[in-house]
Amino acid sequence: MTRKTTDGPLRNKERTKKAMISAVGKILVKEGFTGLNVSKVAAKAKIDRKLIYDYFGGMEGLVKEYLNTRDFWASNTEQIEQAIPENVADIGKAATCDILEQQFDALMENAEMRSIITWALCQDLKPLRELNEAREELAEAFFTNLADAYFKDKDKNFRAVVAILISANYYMTLISQVNGSKICGIDIQKTEDQEAIKKTFRQIIDWAYA
Repeated sequence: MTRKTTDGPLRNKERTKKAMISAVGKILVKEGFTGLNVSKVAAKAKIDRKLIYDYFGGMEGLVKEYLNTRDFWASNTEQIEQAIPENVADIGKAATCDILEQQFDALMENAEMRSIITWALCQDLKPLRELNEAREELAEAFFTNLADAYFKDKDKNFRAVVAILISANYYMTLISQVNGSKICGIDIQKTEDQEAIKKTFRQIIDWAYA
């Protein structure tokens, strides 16, 4: 019986790439985006810095790959695209609520996702711009195929409603997890207050569709 191969050039390459991507996240969470450079990533990943250029073409390519695996929207693209045909019947109402709640949970639980948002607010980099463009393309498909026709002649701008709620997700989770601050007396580190926020998301979406 042939023994299963557990190592080799391809496996080693993939393992090394994952180590570099992981190193970016660890540095970003601990030191912020100013701590990211080739030397620090190579040291954290315990690899030769030359491999960053060999595998990704440099830090920009590595950062782009990191963002594509860690950002909420990028890592859930397939799920959101699948939700479009599955939610035609209710014109995207349930899907919008689900996505907002999933984004909220992901940002609360994942320090790297929060660091990406902070990074995008503080620095103008090509990979960050491209990431936002990809988010916008995904949102455009969602709105065009689900909600736009319903809200065409309504006095409510559904895109603006969702933009405000997504922005609220970013701000609430960042300020809560960075320094433990409350917002309007609401402490979203508490389970009951998290549920109150999610309930309010649903109420606002209900109002928009009413």
